[in-house]
Amino acid sequence: MSNSKDIELKNSVEAAIEKDEELGNRYAIHVDVIEEEVQLLGVVDTLSEKERLERFVKNIPGVVHVSNGLTISTDGLITDRGVEFEVAEELQADPRVDTKHIGAKSYHGSVHLVGRSDDKDEIKAAANAASRARGVKRVISEVHPVSHDREKDVFHSQVRNDGD
Repeated sequence: MSNSKDIELKNSVEAAIEKDEELGNRYAIHVDVIEEEVQLLGVVDTLSEKERLERFVKNIPGVVHVSNGLTISTDGLITDRGVEFEVAEELQADPRVDTKHIGAKSYHGSVHLVGRSDDKDEIKAAANAASRARGVKRVISEVHPVSHDREKDVFHSQVRNDGD
């Protein structure tokens, strides 16, 4: 049975979500509080919305921990190819991301960012962009640094192998 502190916190969280212009009218989120842990249940459209809602609730006074049980809707069956297409659109729409550097592959809703870039801001922007695509459940960066002098790297690796 919930105590009065849990009930107060639940009411505060529900009121804050309802008041927020982006969250309140858009989602039917169920909030429960058990021993000061806020539990979120419901359906959102994208991974970025799920993460945004969790961050929003964590910033409400009195919230100590959030258990994010929100589900990402796919509005029907979406294939890995469909997810890749949607991620590509999001990457292309973000001016901070050069799609010559970073692309994506999808495996059952897990998007793997691939390519080469030394720009940490570009990699972060690509992850944020990918999380806005429909069907994405998580984003994993496999972006590697750019090797500015590949011949030198090959030479040094050959020299190191000579000692074997």
